[in-house]
Amino acid sequence: MTTYPHLLAPLDLGFTTLKNRVMMGSMHTGLEDKSEHFPRLAAYFAERARGDVALMVTGGYAPNIEGWLSPFGSRLASSGAAKKHRQVTDAVHAEGGKIALQILHSGRYGHTPLSVAPSKLKSPITSFTPRELSVRGIERQIRCFVRCAVLAREGGYDGVEIMGSEGYFINEFLTTYTNRRTDEWGGSYENRMRLPVEIVRRVREAVGKDFIIIYRLSLIDLVPGGSNWDEVVQLAKAIEKAGATLINTGIGWHEARVPTIATSVPRAAWTWLTKKLKPELTIPVITSNRINVPEVAEQVLADGCADMVSMARPFLADPDFVKKAATNRRSEINVCIGCNQACLDHVFAQKMSSCLVNPRACNETELNYIPTKKRRKFAVVGAGAAGIATATVLGERGHEVHLYDSADKIGGQLNMAASIPGKEEFHEMLKYFDAKIKATGVTVHLNTRANVETLRAGGFEEVFLASGVTPRSPKIQGQEHPKVLSYIDVLHHKKPVGDQVVIIGAGGIGFDVAEFLVKGEHSPTLNLPEWLAEWGVVDPSVAPGGVVKPKPTAPARKVTLLQRKPGKPGAGLGKTTGWIHRAELKSRNVEMLGGVNYEKIGDEGLYITFGEKRENGTWLPADNIVLCTGQEPLRELEQPLRDAGMKVTLLGGADVAGELDAKRAINQGSRAAAAVA
Repeated sequence: MTTYPHLLAPLDLGFTTLKNRVMMGSMHTGLEDKSEHFPRLAAYFAERARGDVALMVTGGYAPNIEGWLSPFGSRLASSGAAKKHRQVTDAVHAEGGKIALQILHSGRYGHTPLSVAPSKLKSPITSFTPRELSVRGIERQIRCFVRCAVLAREGGYDGVEIMGSEGYFINEFLTTYTNRRTDEWGGSYENRMRLPVEIVRRVREAVGKDFIIIYRLSLIDLVPGGSNWDEVVQLAKAIEKAGATLINTGIGWHEARVPTIATSVPRAAWTWLTKKLKPELTIPVITSNRINVPEVAEQVLADGCADMVSMARPFLADPDFVKKAATNRRSEINVCIGCNQACLDHVFAQKMSSCLVNPRACNETELNYIPTKKRRKFAVVGAGAAGIATATVLGERGHEVHLYDSADKIGGQLNMAASIPGKEEFHEMLKYFDAKIKATGVTVHLNTRANVETLRAGGFEEVFLASGVTPRSPKIQGQEHPKVLSYIDVLHHKKPVGDQVVIIGAGGIGFDVAEFLVKGEHSPTLNLPEWLAEWGVVDPSVAPGGVVKPKPTAPARKVTLLQRKPGKPGAGLGKTTGWIHRAELKSRNVEMLGGVNYEKIGDEGLYITFGEKRENGTWLPADNIVLCTGQEPLRELEQPLRDAGMKVTLLGGADVAGELDAKRAINQGSRAAAAVA
């Protein structure tokens, strides 16, 4: 008997059967943009097909240059290009998998001067104003969608996903928010929905009956003036009639001011929408977004919320997600924590995507943990992100590994991250590494401060020093005052904090501490109704687009967040999540100030001035002042070990003490362990 009977049940599509109810949703990785990367793309998809996911969807491919997301980005518009895709589809089919190509026309979200849209309206997230299409131009775009689908079949794909959500080209035709036309493609909803219906109908005619067509439908736009629920249902029924095989769920436009997939979004936060749509249709409905563990996916299906579950980033984190679930190895699943740091943030910075918890993602052809031919003995000092990654990869490869840490549990400062409201998923990372340590035979020495004598006596060939960081002193007059706490005092030692707090330092740690203090005690399980109210999300039958005025909860404390640098505090936070943190703190009345000089601390609080001229001095009253002023490498063992003739490799914060950068630490540790001969 399986623990996940609904998730692992086959799905009959009539002309073909999917082996289970799991779809790997579309993610743009950067590997799609150039055919020279197709061998890497083939290896990436093949590994996930081998992990038994039923159906995979590629990152988006534009049907023409007007649909480009960026200049010379991914596009499928010729037979020559289609033939190159065979190396990807053949690799997937060799592993028993199925794969669909996503057709994505960016519309006004295109970062090129060639972008087109229903109306000449610039988006708030791009630099170019699109050209308004003529009636002939619209017809040409439809033909390009059809051609792309035909070429996908020629390239060996089992189907296509037509991207009709997230505010891209097709979605732009559906709402008066972006469609101001008065001809047959604008005005009434019947006119506005003509484009997606025509595309699906003509694609079905061109590809035949035995080809999967997924339509990605925006169930809630999360922008003012978006579609209402009656319109969503009307379109879904028309898309089904036009020949779609599956309806997939799209949530929110990219310009929406509501987070949809970040770690602070409750799990399965949007499944109530697919549950509401499902009875209106006879074809299967797929639900998506923030479903990252098999028990949640199972419950969603058992509750009748959908016929299938789409999980995208969870397959970056663990390509064997389905296989592990099917063989009752839930504790071995490397869970996506929804951080966006190595996937979406990389893509938006024009870098290749990967995964914070799994640096092999998109690097399958060059980062491999090959079993050793010669078992060697290593010490890893520090059980934070870098240390546990290093130790487990060494252990997986067959080496004898001893992991030392002075704390009573693994994880180091990851444990503090897990205490931040909205970052509860970090507990999953810690549980995974704990299981991985046991599975790979790593010997753990907790409550043990490693020293030169111990390490020399251990007979280790090399010491990987991942001893972490120590808080940097800001050297402010009076910082020894009893009002002053470090971020470690607050997050780790849980020292009492007063009602009025000044935080010095507005980097990632400063923002985390601010969220911890203004949100107060919180449940480890995010409350969905409260979260929806805080962000102003309602049923689209109540308000078009599903957005109303947010109702944030009252802050637990009055917090002021300061930084030395002039400009917007938090500017260095993640591209796709920084705005969320700023919005949450602003909604809880956190005052954020830049260009601040910290002059002295006293009974009154913190005395500050502004700018290079140190003007406008004022006291900021505070019950407590929390220092989040950066870190320095903690490497007191390095030189004594080298003096003792031992080989030492610095990793993580002990190497470079930036913000508590788990992405860099895990990647560096994994690569160092993989490189050992």
